[in-house]
Amino acid sequence: MTAIGIHDLELATTHHLLDLGVLAERTGVDPDKYRLGLGQDEMSFPAPDEDIVTMGATAALALLDRNGTEGVRTLLFATESGLDHSKAAGVFVHKLLGLPAQVRVAEIKQACYGGTAAIQAAVGIVQRNPRERVLVIASDIARYALDSPGEPTQGAGAAAMLISADPALVEIEPASGLFSDDVDDFWRPNDSTTAIVDGRLSISAYLDALTGAWDDLAAHGGPAIGDIDRLVYHQPYTKMARKAQARLGEHLGVDLGDDGLVPGAIYNRRLGNAYTASLYAGVASVLDHETDLAGKRLGLFSYGSGSVSEFLTGVVQPGAASRSDRFTAVLDARVPLSIDAYRELHARELPSSQDLETPRITEAPFRFAGIQGSARRYERR
Repeated sequence: MTAIGIHDLELATTHHLLDLGVLAERTGVDPDKYRLGLGQDEMSFPAPDEDIVTMGATAALALLDRNGTEGVRTLLFATESGLDHSKAAGVFVHKLLGLPAQVRVAEIKQACYGGTAAIQAAVGIVQRNPRERVLVIASDIARYALDSPGEPTQGAGAAAMLISADPALVEIEPASGLFSDDVDDFWRPNDSTTAIVDGRLSISAYLDALTGAWDDLAAHGGPAIGDIDRLVYHQPYTKMARKAQARLGEHLGVDLGDDGLVPGAIYNRRLGNAYTASLYAGVASVLDHETDLAGKRLGLFSYGSGSVSEFLTGVVQPGAASRSDRFTAVLDARVPLSIDAYRELHARELPSSQDLETPRITEAPFRFAGIQGSARRYERR
């Protein structure tokens, strides 16, 4: 069987950040409630001329500059921060990247699970024709109401991945475990700009999905827990990975500890919740901060509220040893927001019925230029 998986992986984020210590001071809470209780230090926040398209295109541009576009005939864009009920965000990216017309483009949505769904669809496409490669983009902006419990778990980021035969980074193994359940733990109605969250239910639904997906993985020939070298979880906040590790260990009757979770949390602690990109920011963090991973097996748990989840595994390839930590410099370059500036940006709404031009803020390769005739316009800087 042809090895198929992640050949390359790139991350992108926004121009701005909000330090959670600043938020804690304004809200009058102990900063450790965020730094220790949630496991979060910062959250990325978009400038007026940034959105899921600009982040996704930025990540994909770096990816394609390294790997070229030969064989790329599919672009799958995973997001739960959709911009249009009809047009896929990936169509904007297709134009910005200058991809040929002979590329299928589609958007995939199921909360934070969408990125994994796109990867599995991409694996199937490559399995049918190993000469093809699939560009997968997972890009999201997590946005909650001001002064709500979810506010400190906001964030933004994008992961672009090239799925191919004979991958250089991670071979995705065939067996996976699935678990879906209709549960109202988190959702965003079409007429709402912020999500509705039942925090307690969301945690229990996540943990139930984790054990259910693991049991299904075991039933379909997946590896034993002792044969998995690193576990990476979807991280709406990084403390959730520790809760998941403890639950899985309890479920299996083993002590999994949590020291091995630290490398996979480095980027997420600073990005905040990137929804569909969250798990793969964790994967990138592991690959960028661990050495001697070649031949080691990763266990990946993907959870999307509502809910759909999957537990999959992948084997790190020798090419991963050539990765370096480029993303920390990107995170360091973000411009901090004051609380007043952050709240002003948070309150900003863009009705499609009004033409507008956005101020030039971002220094990324692409920017959201505004709305004209109810259509979104983008520019390459």
